[in-house]
Amino acid sequence: MSEYKLSASLEGHGDDVRAVAFPNSKTVVSASRDATVRIWKQVSFPPPAYDHTISSHGSAFVNSLAYYPPSNEYPEGLVFSGGQDTIIDARQPGKASGDNADAMLLGHGHNVCSIDVCPQGGWVVSGSWDSTARLWRIGNWETNVVFDGHRGSVWAVLAYDKDTIITGPVGCADNLIRVFNASGKLLKTIKDSRDVVRALCKLPAGHPSGAHFASAGNDGIARLFTLNGDLLGELHGHESFIYSVAVTPSGELVTSGEDRTVRIWRGNQCVQTITHPAISVWSVAVCQETGDIVTGASDRIVRVFTKDQGRQADLAVLQQFETAVKESAIPQQQVGNINKEKLPGPDFLKQKSGTKDGQVQMIREDNGSITAHTWSSATQEWIAVGTVVDSAGSSGRKTEYLGQDYDYVFDVDIEDGKPPLKLPYNLSQNPYEAATKFIGDNELPIGYLDQVANFITQNTQGAAIGQAAEPQQASAPDPWGQDKRYRPGDAAAASISETRQNVLPQKTYLSIKSANIKVITKKLSELNQQIVSSGNKDLSYNPPELATLLDLCNQLENTGSLPKDPRAVEAGIQLVLKAALKWPTANRVPGLDLLRLLAAATPVTAQVRYEDQDIIDSLQQSGVFQSPVTINNAMLAIRFFANLFETPLGGDLAATKFDTILQMVSLVATVGDATPNRNITIAATTLYINYSVYFTSEGRVQSVESAEHALRLLEELSKILANEKDSEAVYRALVALGTLVKASGEEVKSAAKEIYDLDRLLSKVSSSSAGREPRVKGVIGEIRSGI
Repeated sequence: MSEYKLSASLEGHGDDVRAVAFPNSKTVVSASRDATVRIWKQVSFPPPAYDHTISSHGSAFVNSLAYYPPSNEYPEGLVFSGGQDTIIDARQPGKASGDNADAMLLGHGHNVCSIDVCPQGGWVVSGSWDSTARLWRIGNWETNVVFDGHRGSVWAVLAYDKDTIITGPVGCADNLIRVFNASGKLLKTIKDSRDVVRALCKLPAGHPSGAHFASAGNDGIARLFTLNGDLLGELHGHESFIYSVAVTPSGELVTSGEDRTVRIWRGNQCVQTITHPAISVWSVAVCQETGDIVTGASDRIVRVFTKDQGRQADLAVLQQFETAVKESAIPQQQVGNINKEKLPGPDFLKQKSGTKDGQVQMIREDNGSITAHTWSSATQEWIAVGTVVDSAGSSGRKTEYLGQDYDYVFDVDIEDGKPPLKLPYNLSQNPYEAATKFIGDNELPIGYLDQVANFITQNTQGAAIGQAAEPQQASAPDPWGQDKRYRPGDAAAASISETRQNVLPQKTYLSIKSANIKVITKKLSELNQQIVSSGNKDLSYNPPELATLLDLCNQLENTGSLPKDPRAVEAGIQLVLKAALKWPTANRVPGLDLLRLLAAATPVTAQVRYEDQDIIDSLQQSGVFQSPVTINNAMLAIRFFANLFETPLGGDLAATKFDTILQMVSLVATVGDATPNRNITIAATTLYINYSVYFTSEGRVQSVESAEHALRLLEELSKILANEKDSEAVYRALVALGTLVKASGEEVKSAAKEIYDLDRLLSKVSSSSAGREPRVKGVIGEIRSGI
């Protein structure tokens, strides 16, 4: 049987390659944690050689990728990519990173971790850590369907056919595969495994197994299912998490994972194992023209493998790859506890054959080291795949936990009054996988994953394998308090503190200022060109105006400040307001996004008048909160209101226009028994915190007007807390409410107890899933002590 062998190693990424696609025999696409998407084109043959261009360059990890084949409108096809910035970028592969994207899909509230396309249906589907999947129509670019009901991050999505979408969420609370129709109706739930579902793959019609799709995940098993949920096969062989699954034109399944391998399966048997000199093989894809395979791994390299001898790399490159695998270090936690004395010596490899492809055998070498070897069924030989090393080297001080030595054992508070949980970590581990294991072992919400992983990364920065180091204090302290023990759900912090410090009353304003201005300005330019092309020149920017606007954005991005001349700033803001208030509703996002950044950047924003109205009245007249509401527009407008408090003039304007602003925000933030949009609620509760800080500040708290406004805020916050389930929104609402109760006069405290039945409301929140979080419990305790 012919084996896959290396065809090419594509080097250029600066961090882990998290996703790959193989559109045709001459093109590979890759996405990385270095925030880039790269297009690799074959430039010579044989042996195959590739050159690459950077298709897009963002500011955060790119984790997901999909290719939409050519159409009349998009003759090169489209590359969809998504990641931590929550934006899905759609662009033709021939475009350079400096060109405008063909579309930017806005709607997810967290990391976009999976994308798939359906050319027959004309749509793309995405999954996110925000616990939703979304269907987007090509050309429309608005969310067409939101697939709700997941109790964890949607780590895998599959566009099975034009009428069927399959999702695979992640989390200890939800390992169900869900089958939906294209209009969002749940058709079937399938119990996949006892662990995280990370990958889904459609099988070709008439597959020998009779199955329709495959799934794989953290239990290291790939499974074959029918759409009815019948389990027709399990593929055992991986020794750790499976991250990706694909299928060849001939129906062979291809999987990749945390055990450094890609495995090719025929039926239920592994027929080849390709070991990589990397800890994680994050992604695998197959070219449907040739059957060649492309992989993306944690060593930053994209690799192409082929069965065709004519497309294989030359002998020197093949030998270099084999040597890299043989000499690679394998962290001991990947192979578990090893009793050296019971391991066979090198003679075993000559005397014993393996029982299946990919079988791993540990050997105690004559010098005392341990080497790993894997069995190749094709060549009937053991192949060296690395040397096992201590989890973090043999030198330096270690901490023992449950019989094993670790570089770090962090304390994690989950519930006040109970001992902290232990988070063990070795420097050779992948932080996300250590965090995933910790969450799974302790049955914690998967929403903590990003925070725990970031905590590990921040508190081990600068430490090297084999180096004993004390945890470093995180560079970004918790804006909600000064407790230095790490608590999931809060910003990462390290060190030990036995007492929890109070966070009420809140004394400082909060703002929402993170942004990718390059993306905003690209979209602004792109939409302006569309308006010009449509003949609506009275709404478009002429070239000098566009240049002025882009210069303003450039200064805001590069320096965080604006020109000192207020007239120059006002002229730029007036231009932004045209896009934010006058452009077609579907095109207003970049203008509103810039407006909320300008609110925090300069007091001039609060002084601007547009068409003889103050900026608040102008927003109201624009219809941003009128039905039907465009979610992103409303969210950004509320963020604008919250950011006004960054300047004294802005805070005073927000207070003066309190009734107008509250009327607008309450239309979308409190919607009876319905579930409001999470991003809108978080923006609204941030705004309410700022109002609470303003009205309880020294010199204002005793005024009659402040008391009246505080009562109105209590009413709005009570409505939110009565129905809200998202822990972040609940926490912020409680901080706003607690600030009012703790720092206002007796009238407000009495109203909270007697009119809004605060005790019953707090009891209801305590009994909810959000109420189990330590930070929520802590704030509830503070509020009770204040009344």
